[in-house]
Amino acid sequence: MQVRDGMSRMVLTIGPTHTLRQAAQMMSARRVGAAVVIDPDNHGVGILTERDILNSIAAGEDPDAELAAQHRTEDLVYATPDWTLDDAAQAMVRGGFRHLIVLDGHDVAGLLSMRDIVRTWASTTEPAARLSGRTRTIPGRTRTEPATAAERSQLSSGCRTGGAAPQTAR
Repeated sequence: MQVRDGMSRMVLTIGPTHTLRQAAQMMSARRVGAAVVIDPDNHGVGILTERDILNSIAAGEDPDAELAAQHRTEDLVYATPDWTLDDAAQAMVRGGFRHLIVLDGHDVAGLLSMRDIVRTWASTTEPAARLSGRTRTIPGRTRTEPATAAERSQLSSGCRTGGAAPQTAR
């Protein structure tokens, strides 16, 4: 599957002089996690994400005074519609980001998020839950049931997991 199969073509674009509050309100109204920042004077494209807004507020900055231009990311990795979703996911993991601006030539063609990738992969004929080893298909039926410990072990052999245990907010 390619980026064009999963990307959002309706992209929220804002200018560099929008405040963080204005950007957050537009992002919330459209239920998106990022806005493309287009600066006609700078001839560049940037991105402002919900994480950028969160970091600013956590630092005690005023969302009514801080501008998108001050918090956007400009040093970006761009995708093209022809990239595979695997390539896009690998770029996101390597770069530590969750959104890719998709360019077709010099024009913004769309935006691809990790959620878009997961949604696209999950809509394929092979259920994502089965691929993770958490469920198994019951022969002759159309539903799944929890995989046994032996099946999970067999599916995950050679896979490594790690990281800290999830933290619960109090």
